[in-house]
Amino acid sequence: MSRWVILTAPHPDDTDDRLAAFASAAAASPRVTHCSAGVDLPGSTGGQGAVWDLTTDSAPAAVLPGLTAAADVVPLAPVHARVVRLDARRRVKRTLLLTVREGTSPETVSRFESDLMAMPAHIPAIKSWSLSRVPGHARWTHVWEQEFTDPDGLNGDYLLHPYHWTHVDRWFDAEIPGSIVEPAIAHLYRWARDPVLGN
Repeated sequence: MSRWVILTAPHPDDTDDRLAAFASAAAASPRVTHCSAGVDLPGSTGGQGAVWDLTTDSAPAAVLPGLTAAADVVPLAPVHARVVRLDARRRVKRTLLLTVREGTSPETVSRFESDLMAMPAHIPAIKSWSLSRVPGHARWTHVWEQEFTDPDGLNGDYLLHPYHWTHVDRWFDAEIPGSIVEPAIAHLYRWARDPVLGN
């Protein structure tokens, strides 16, 4: 089974309930072990309007026939993850897609990845999380995912935490020597009815 993150432009009539129904139908396929989708919440940037999380043994287009050529289908090669088993209540699923600048040394990339993966030890609002590399994609090199109990956990506790702006922002800020992340990122978050990571 392989995991995928898929960015799509929702139909004007799409709501979280409508996308959840489509995701449930896809998850009924014997080729799919998990499927979840939702509309991006206000404050999301760089996406197309909706995010799908899919685990399947097939190509995404084979189990999500409504995908268009404009969809950004992103394969995930996990580096490390930690799953916190919360009760089956809805939560915020955040997806950050980013590109490490070409020519960055493997040692520097490893330090960057380590700083990302150290965040949950400092920021309790992060529940489950996963860091993946993106093999063979034309745009993205990494996907950093987290689950939070509510939007405040992301927009307050996470983004405003001292560890974030002292240890992680430096990799992204082009005005800081040693930054390695290209300016164009996708910072996307949505409601999910059930756990996403670990499925």
